[in-house]
Amino acid sequence: MHTVVVGTSGTTAQDVIAVARGNARVELSQEALAALAKAREVVDALAARPEPVYGVSTGFGALATRHIGQELRTRLQRNIVRSHAAGMGAPVEREVVRALMFLRLKTVASGHTGVRPHVARTMADVLNAGITPVVHEYGSLGCSGDLAPLSHCALTLMGEGDAEGPDGVVRPAGELLAAHGIEPVELREKEGLALLNGTDGMLGMLIMALDDLDKLYKSADITAALSLEALLGTEKVLAPELHAIRPHPGQGAAAANMLAVLQGSGLTGHFQEDEAPRVQDAYSVRCAPQVAGAGRDTMAHARLVAERELASAVDNPVVLPDGRVESNGNFHGAPVAYVLDFLAIAAADLGSIAERRTDRLLDKNRSHGLPPFLADDAGVDSGLMIAQYTQAALVSEMKRLAVPASADSIPSSAMQEDHVSMGWSAARKLRTAVGNLNRIIAVELYAATRAIELRTGLTPAPASRAAIDALRAAGVQGPGPDRFLAPDLEAADAFVREGRLVEAVEKVTGPLA
Repeated sequence: MHTVVVGTSGTTAQDVIAVARGNARVELSQEALAALAKAREVVDALAARPEPVYGVSTGFGALATRHIGQELRTRLQRNIVRSHAAGMGAPVEREVVRALMFLRLKTVASGHTGVRPHVARTMADVLNAGITPVVHEYGSLGCSGDLAPLSHCALTLMGEGDAEGPDGVVRPAGELLAAHGIEPVELREKEGLALLNGTDGMLGMLIMALDDLDKLYKSADITAALSLEALLGTEKVLAPELHAIRPHPGQGAAAANMLAVLQGSGLTGHFQEDEAPRVQDAYSVRCAPQVAGAGRDTMAHARLVAERELASAVDNPVVLPDGRVESNGNFHGAPVAYVLDFLAIAAADLGSIAERRTDRLLDKNRSHGLPPFLADDAGVDSGLMIAQYTQAALVSEMKRLAVPASADSIPSSAMQEDHVSMGWSAARKLRTAVGNLNRIIAVELYAATRAIELRTGLTPAPASRAAIDALRAAGVQGPGPDRFLAPDLEAADAFVREGRLVEAVEKVTGPLA
């Protein structure tokens, strides 16, 4: 099994994916263990002093003015976890919780939190045992970190609350720890607070969304190319020299991908020869690289933010290299929240332009010779009429999901936390948007491949043929009389989501950008 070693200098997006989605084993480096021990010595020294230190010997948030005596500090750390584990709603996905736990461990291992090595080892043990705390949909405002979600994870370390075992069954966390030989931790000074103060949930969801969107943007380039072929459009608008004079990197990459898919097509270039000749293709066809490219460039910015956050130690207070323990505001989720919202906007627009191409394929007045709704016997058969309805409903929801969560703020903690990021909410809605975008692209794929097959006498590009053949081999049927459509659409959705569309095309074109 792949092993991810956690050191003091952060981690990579690939490591997050490996742990969250690939169940990679986690180990702490000797460097991290030494840094943990050194920082803990600082916290222990502060705890022994009579003067109060925030997070060590005081209450939290609006209650930070109370000095807590040594006899109550274990209770204080236990209580902050219990009281902050106040999430509600449906449990979030296992991969999200694993990313959340791993990223918290990454910050703990930095040596800036003051957590004991024993606690960090226990965090790694829980991940390696496949124990997943039950974390609920609601509870984070994205400031002071993802407090409630992280608290539910810390509760599991204490042997309290509920968690899901490696078999998928939810049981009391204490039972699961015992079954795997893991002793619950008793938290000491600062440790409860250090386990809760982080942007780990929203960051984990950002990293996984970028992983998914990378595949979806390639898929969208492919389906745009297939639609261009099916509509007998021109590939001349994809020429590299046209995109070089507007040098947005994403635009150039999208155009190059589409051009690679269309290489050798016998369907392109007929736009001035059919019954409805036109000088130019519609915007949804001609401007596909500009829209997909802008989204790609947005993803590039989001990756930069994610990389910076992955290199960060997000906690409050933090232990500095010179031994000082200082309060800060690094837990504010604004940098991550903004890019989560940016991605939702870009994904909504990509879905919107894909739906417009699908609608064009189904409209006999704009499809340049294709049958109405790509039906076998229009009137008796409805063809893909309602598939486009479903696609349109998904696009409409994506537009609602594109409304920024980060533009909102609801003050909390008796006005101590009077401006929050709502980054967790931005991440949750982006996950929904990504799933919807996959379905939208799947519908365009379903329509475009059927339309190409209806162009009898014309030969599609080899890459297009490969995509069609792979889709049919996956059980998605081609043209014919009306049938129960939902299973075909579900199979097309899985075909795109699992990367099989990109894989089939890249066997012909080579790697797409």
